[in-house]
Amino acid sequence: MFNLRRYVSKIGLTAPQAQPDRAGLALAVIFKNEARFIEEWARFHLDAGVSMILGYDNGSSDGTAEILKNVAGSQCKIMPWNQRVNFGKGQTEVHNQVLAYVHAASNFGGAYRWMAFIDVDEFLVPTQDASIPDALAPLEGFNNISLPWHMFGRGGQETMPEVGTIAGFTDRYARPGSGARGVCNFKCIVDPTKIKTISVHSIDTGGDQTANDAGFSTANSKRRTPAFYSNARLQLNHYYTRAAADLDAKLSRGRNLNHKLNGHRARVMKIVDQIESDTVQDHAALEFLDRMRGD
Repeated sequence: MFNLRRYVSKIGLTAPQAQPDRAGLALAVIFKNEARFIEEWARFHLDAGVSMILGYDNGSSDGTAEILKNVAGSQCKIMPWNQRVNFGKGQTEVHNQVLAYVHAASNFGGAYRWMAFIDVDEFLVPTQDASIPDALAPLEGFNNISLPWHMFGRGGQETMPEVGTIAGFTDRYARPGSGARGVCNFKCIVDPTKIKTISVHSIDTGGDQTANDAGFSTANSKRRTPAFYSNARLQLNHYYTRAAADLDAKLSRGRNLNHKLNGHRARVMKIVDQIESDTVQDHAALEFLDRMRGD
């Protein structure tokens, strides 16, 4: 019997040693049945200067891993990651996504200056630079960068548009960095050789400090304040719903944890309602693609 009242969502680790020639940015991503979306996501980030994609396949049956490997080639490593881990007398569940992040940092982190931990529905978008590494260059003095979600809803789309995620969804929640936790959260880009503890949305690299993309540093607990919000150089686009049919499929899959299965649909729809209650047009990702292509 699983203990559904609690689960392990933060794990400590011994950080890897930095290799003498380490460089670049690696992405750690866990996925399951993302075949329709993984190619656009991977091509965008490789074109934006990512050095390596560390893909953790949580039991896909639609060929997601094969598509990712075909797109990224030698710039990709695939790990099978289909598991449920529990421990102790009460069989407390360990968050499988956090386990993947720990594995990525521990086994591959020493080779890279930066490691980001994001999902297939999240895109790291340079807002003024030609690449993600260029956007990170002014932040070399920091070990830990937190990027707030910029939440995109359905935009009136019933089914996935042929133009893809970036061009198909431009309606974004107007107040990133504010609102309830489900709408206001963060993903991190860190120096993997400094990691002390890791969770999905917060990483401690020492002193419990993190910086925004403009170089303003604060405690992890102070990220949800107007002073911390920035998209000066990097913007994290979170395509939370995609089209209505994709949202329905997401809800049908349920959570990636047994914990809090009850009420999952209601929680998700509450977040969707907030995202879509106050929107603006956001073309940052499209504008980056135009800059990259010289348009």
